[in-house]
Amino acid sequence: MKLSLRYEQISCRLTVEGLPDVSTGQGGEAVGILTGWSLALAGHTELEGRREHLEALLQVVFPYARHLISGAPRVFGDADSPVAIHPEGPRHRLELRSSQPDTPPLTLHIDDAELADLVRCLDQLRLDPRLQLPLQTPTPQPLRRSELRKRVPLARRLAAPICGVAALGLAGAVSLMMPTPKPGSVAPAQGSRNSAVSPPDQRDASRPPGAAGPGPAPTPVPGETRR
Repeated sequence: MKLSLRYEQISCRLTVEGLPDVSTGQGGEAVGILTGWSLALAGHTELEGRREHLEALLQVVFPYARHLISGAPRVFGDADSPVAIHPEGPRHRLELRSSQPDTPPLTLHIDDAELADLVRCLDQLRLDPRLQLPLQTPTPQPLRRSELRKRVPLARRLAAPICGVAALGLAGAVSLMMPTPKPGSVAPAQGSRNSAVSPPDQRDASRPPGAAGPGPAPTPVPGETRR
């Protein structure tokens, strides 16, 4: 018996059709074999595809929304991918490529509200216990270093090194403007003070042993004849 699972938001409706996989013991309310799916966005052409298109839609929409919230939007889905999504200013371009040759891709231009409704519908699909289908969902990955740098404006990235160089240059200019003491301004004064007063040992070294030192002459005693 064919089953149909529907997930709806204000501007988005996702419908999945399939059959229970009886070989694995699934009940009658489970979908284990996907036969088709359709995506209807308000005011846009309805999209239809096979299982690989649904898995490709999950692989590109979830990481694209995460990068958009982080402020680093970029393209998801290469030229060989069945689904690709591109940022285009305030809108987003969703492309569904057909596996048939000479068939141009179907392009939808959606806004932020429609993208948010699409993400909610895909979340409901991924978390629905009735859908017992091993769909490949992307593993959250951290932002790359280059993407983190792009989040900070160039002026803010250059402000810190420019301020550091300016402060270093200002400190060097102030140090060059300060006067420095002359090398011989203190040495003569200290030398003249040392030469004016000699230590006692130096004064007595030039006098022969037993000689009297300089001083007042002895006063003669009255009544004493000097010879």
